[in-house]
Amino acid sequence: SSGGEEFLLKLRSNDDCQAVQDELTKFSGIGRKVADCVALFSLDQDDAIPVDIHVQHIASRDYDPTVLGQAKSLTPTIYKRVGDLFRSRFPSRAGWAHSLLFVAELPSFRSVL
Repeated sequence: SSGGEEFLLKLRSNDDCQAVQDELTKFSGIGRKVADCVALFSLDQDDAIPVDIHVQHIASRDYDPTVLGQAKSLTPTIYKRVGDLFRSRFPSRAGWAHSLLFVAELPSFRSVL
């Protein structure tokens, strides 16, 4: 059965951020982004990249304008491409690099960065 402290500790020690995401998305109402937020911020999964439209925009604008291909929405394939782009660009602690870049885009933080 899934859940509980033992389950979370097992996820925390897993080196495969995709496997952690897969386990977390088995819970009702948990999608890829929320699973990756939990993995990054609570389960020490430094390679987890929570992807939304803002992160997709950063990836496309700053690193690879072809990352979206012909897609009009954030498909599972695009989600993985964007995450892989951050992981290849920032091989150590890609999730935290993603978070800093995300915050730097927020208007309320521009004056302090």
